[in-house]
Amino acid sequence: MTVKLFTLANGLDIVNEVVAIRIKSKDYNLLILKDYISLLGEIHGDLEVETENDIFKYENIHASFMNDDNIFSVIFDEGYDD
Repeated sequence: MTVKLFTLANGLDIVNEVVAIRIKSKDYNLLILKDYISLLGEIHGDLEVETENDIFKYENIHASFMNDDNIFSVIFDEGYDD
């Protein structure tokens, strides 16, 4: 899977070979794996992007996301600095 992360401060970051994505939002918890259904939603909580060698954690974020065809895209709300 590929994850595309967009912030106003850093622009676009791309993470390849993602094994799992974990979302812990105020209303739900999701574990997204390869070939997961198409999704569109918002995150008000935490996001973890796991590769075979590393885990990228983003805590207390507000963002919108879309998952389609093994590409997970996240747009962080204004004011988020990594």
